[in-house]
Amino acid sequence: MTAVALAGTGLVTALGNGPHAFWDGLLRGTRAFGELTAFEGEFRSRTVAAVPASACRAAPGRRKEAMALAAAGQALHAASLPRLPDGSLVVLVSQAPRSAAGADGDFTGPAPEKLLAALGSSVDRVSVVHLSHACASAAFGASFARDWLVSGLSDTALVVGASALNPYEYASMDVVRTLSPGGARPLDGVRDGITVGEGGGAFVLETEARARGRGHRPQAWLTGAACLVDSTQAVASERAAISACMQSALQDAGVGRIDYVHAHATGTAQGDAAEAEAVGELARALGPRPVPLSSHKGAVGHLLHASAFPAVVAAVGFLREARLPGTPGLREPLETPDGVLVVRKPTTVARAEHVLVNSFGFSGNNASLVLSAAGR
Repeated sequence: MTAVALAGTGLVTALGNGPHAFWDGLLRGTRAFGELTAFEGEFRSRTVAAVPASACRAAPGRRKEAMALAAAGQALHAASLPRLPDGSLVVLVSQAPRSAAGADGDFTGPAPEKLLAALGSSVDRVSVVHLSHACASAAFGASFARDWLVSGLSDTALVVGASALNPYEYASMDVVRTLSPGGARPLDGVRDGITVGEGGGAFVLETEARARGRGHRPQAWLTGAACLVDSTQAVASERAAISACMQSALQDAGVGRIDYVHAHATGTAQGDAAEAEAVGELARALGPRPVPLSSHKGAVGHLLHASAFPAVVAAVGFLREARLPGTPGLREPLETPDGVLVVRKPTTVARAEHVLVNSFGFSGNNASLVLSAAGR
């Protein structure tokens, strides 16, 4: 097991600005859903989770950039870094690497030059990588950054991305009939699809030596990661692939017990069921204690490429407070295998040492991360 420090996180969601706004809203069970006003069109659903103007003041076509910049600044501040250190790795996760002439910036994303300038750096002082692995992109980014740090190529990495409501991605969700008419209810027995959300996220990762050398206490340790691309299904989640991904992440972390699984669970009938079945297999392999399972997407919707950022923040909150977040919108949990406990409302637990974060996407992009408490 080679751990790297999760030195700081940043987040902008429909619940507001900052990780604490998200965590507090998640614990309250708030569903930050409303009517789509960003653009017109005939869609199966017009229920979305938009970031309020108070948390993102930006011109049309600049919201994605503004949210990514805000989250990156928050993450550096939480990591006690006045600027991005020279020689760092920067992993940009989004639909497209940068804005082209005439393109919609809320679809493409921020140019690296502008992002880095705001963080006190430039493209000639850091290494920049762009990753796009559908809705698992941010988790793939975390795994990539961890490998980069462990290999000795750098001692600091910033993973950053954002998703803004735009007609292109929204139409793609509509055409495959994944949108929930009334709002997503992940892990519910009568779930009927996703709610698209928007937001930006970032986290700073450091080598253990770097974090300890400057006396910084991390928010958690990223102790394990696994990424698996399974091409057998274009859209649907595949239970065996999910199971293999989770098992590989736990083996990588050297962990024989998990205290909580923060599910990818978006609210689709097939996807949530496949993930619950895979977690059931994991629970049977780990022993007699039930494995708690919940999702944040009933609170802030599905942030698509950026969806792992709120998931990581939820995992950090659990490790910090030993409190399982509930699943907003959940009425009656779906039927799950023995050993899986779907969490409806926040619950305090006796042990919070290891949490598994799942992130899955179209075209068989699967990623699982293991975060461990910072007390070691």
